[in-house]
Amino acid sequence: MKDKVKESRFVKDSDELRKEVEFLASLKDARRIQRWKAYWDKTGPGWMLSAMTIGGGTAMASLFAGAFYQYRLLWLQPMIMIIGLVMLSALSYQTLVTGERPFQAMKKYVHPAFAWTWALATLLSTMIWHFSMYSLASGMSKDILRAVLNNDGWGSTYPKLTMVIIGLVLLGIAILVVWNYNRGWKGVRRFEKALKIIVWFIIFCFLFIVIERTIASKVRWSEVFKGFIPSYLPTDRRGVTLIMGAFSATVGINMTFLFGYSYLKRGWGHAHRGLAVFDMFTGMLIPFSIATALMIIATGATIYEPATFADGNTMISPIDIAQMLQEAGLPMLLSRVIFGLGIVAMALNAIILHMIVCGFVITEVFNIAPGSLGEKMAALIPVPGIIGVIYWEEIGPWIAMPTGAVAGLLLPVAYIGFFILNNNSSYLGKYRPRGWKALIWNAAMILAITISIASIAYYIFGMTKP
Repeated sequence: MKDKVKESRFVKDSDELRKEVEFLASLKDARRIQRWKAYWDKTGPGWMLSAMTIGGGTAMASLFAGAFYQYRLLWLQPMIMIIGLVMLSALSYQTLVTGERPFQAMKKYVHPAFAWTWALATLLSTMIWHFSMYSLASGMSKDILRAVLNNDGWGSTYPKLTMVIIGLVLLGIAILVVWNYNRGWKGVRRFEKALKIIVWFIIFCFLFIVIERTIASKVRWSEVFKGFIPSYLPTDRRGVTLIMGAFSATVGINMTFLFGYSYLKRGWGHAHRGLAVFDMFTGMLIPFSIATALMIIATGATIYEPATFADGNTMISPIDIAQMLQEAGLPMLLSRVIFGLGIVAMALNAIILHMIVCGFVITEVFNIAPGSLGEKMAALIPVPGIIGVIYWEEIGPWIAMPTGAVAGLLLPVAYIGFFILNNNSSYLGKYRPRGWKALIWNAAMILAITISIASIAYYIFGMTKP
């Protein structure tokens, strides 16, 4: 296998990368616990996806699941993530052993139609999501300021101007972070460490609420544990939309595009395979499962009222949820400020990652040099989504659910492409899975594809019901 450090067009700091490769090689004979300790500080791409998936779409799915169905859907998002990890593991393996750019591999070894559908669907869904993330982040920020200032009328004199100012602040932060990401290997590492901090901040925000609810004897833990067993699936239109939105928000089509290129940005290759597996589980599966469970438990233990939501048409926003948490007895610091900061952090994460995804797509489609001014400008493509701050009341956070549902309809395109690539000898060469490994890989991937297609049928059938 050729030295991918030398030929990668993504990596500028090849000396740093070589040191990392040599360090990983030195861990070959180390005990597992020693390897894991060494891996921990070097994880990154998994945390990027974790930051993206623990975003506004996941927040909506989790909060609505807790409010409308209490603990009965605790099993849903971890299961979806496991299904997604099957396909992302295949993409990870393919990218690491070949060093080829995923879009070009899809175009060359599957079919150009698959590659272009994947790229354009990624770009379109990302730009649509961007509107709702600004709506969510700005609306929640305004509510936090009202709570801190103890003035529910704050910002009502010039409401749109207030929201625009908040939006511009969020945009400024996002641009600063994204452009730092494009400054080479060290910039990437600083960016990934910042994402880790934000993800853990989100988790602790909701952990505080769950602890308080537990102390107040509001959490029925026996029902919580039952909720992790797949025994309930809603059939009403709202539930169908929620589940399809959760499916797309957990492992959306834009995340599949981000993942492979985040590896290339780091210069990861064959030597990083063990680290990549560790990264996916500790950076993606575990934080995501913890965060979604805490959100569902927090809302399910506080504002679940069957009589209120029985008609199936009641819609609530995160601001409504924050106020309901306060009315249910949670201190203002927890219900309005800490809860609100957690939601804003989730939305800001999504805004930042959306910009990076758009940069990846455009650099591939137009063959723009990574890290160049062209990629920085490409990252600004979804910026018009900032107008979502003006139309918060009109757009509302509920748009995240149908947007996610529509985006989820195209997810099987990427999944089928990864499946074909994983069985292509011209692409993988000696690294193509064979024998019992191929059997296990194919069975798992076919199951993931089947479930993703079945979810579409479930969505279409459910939405045609009255």
